[in-house]
Amino acid sequence: MKLSLDGVVANRGEGDWSVQVHGTFTEGIHLVSGDVGSGKTTLALALAGLTAPVSGSVERDGITSSMLSFQFPEYHVTGLTVREECESWGVDPDTVLAATRLEGKEALSPVRLSRGELKRLHVACLLGKEYDFLILDEPFSSLDCREKERVCRDLSGRTQGITIIFTHEQMCFPRVDHIWEISCGKLEYRGRVPDALPLWQHAPKLVRNLLAAGKIPDNISPGDLVEAACRT
Repeated sequence: MKLSLDGVVANRGEGDWSVQVHGTFTEGIHLVSGDVGSGKTTLALALAGLTAPVSGSVERDGITSSMLSFQFPEYHVTGLTVREECESWGVDPDTVLAATRLEGKEALSPVRLSRGELKRLHVACLLGKEYDFLILDEPFSSLDCREKERVCRDLSGRTQGITIIFTHEQMCFPRVDHIWEISCGKLEYRGRVPDALPLWQHAPKLVRNLLAAGKIPDNISPGDLVEAACRT
C-alpha cells in the first residue's frame, strides 16, 4: 500500500502560491510539519483527491478506503444529535461518549457542544474506524492537554494503512514513523524516526534540547521524550 506523487504542484485558489511535492507515502504514520500558512491544508486536500493538482500525478496503490479530517469539526457534522453523529460514523455511541467524557449529552445537537467537545467527539468517531488512507489536518487543535494525550495514544496504536498528520503542534505527538516538512513551497522528506530528528527544522524545543545534549529519543511521543530526558 502506497501513495506516490511525481512532480505534483498544488495551489491555493487562483493565486501564484503553490506547494511542490515529489515522494512516496508508505504504510505507517507520517508527520508533516510546517508554519501556519505554509500549505498543509492545501496539500491535504490534494492528497485526498478533493482538489486537482496543477501538474504532476498522484498514484494510489492498494488503497481502497480513505478519509480526510478537517481542522474544524463543524465541517463533518451530519447527525441531529450527538448519538446520531456517532451512529453516522458506524461506531458505538456509548463507547465514544465514555471515552470523550460526553455522557449525558447524547441528545444534544452536536453544534451545541463547545469547539473542544465537538473536536474530541469527531476525532474519537474517526479513529473508531479503520481506513487504508487517513489524512488528519490539525487533529490536536481545540483540544486540551488531556485530550491531546488520549488522541496521541489512539494514533500510536494504528498499525495498518497510511496515516498522514498535518500539524504545527509543538507539545504532544504520537509515535510516528516518518517526518516530512513543508519549507519554501516544497514538501521535504526528512526520513524515518529517529534518524530524521536532527534534520527536523520544526522540531519542538524539548527535542532540540535533547539532541543538543546527545540524548536522541527513540520517538517523539511524551513517553519517549521523558525516557530520553531521564537517561544518565
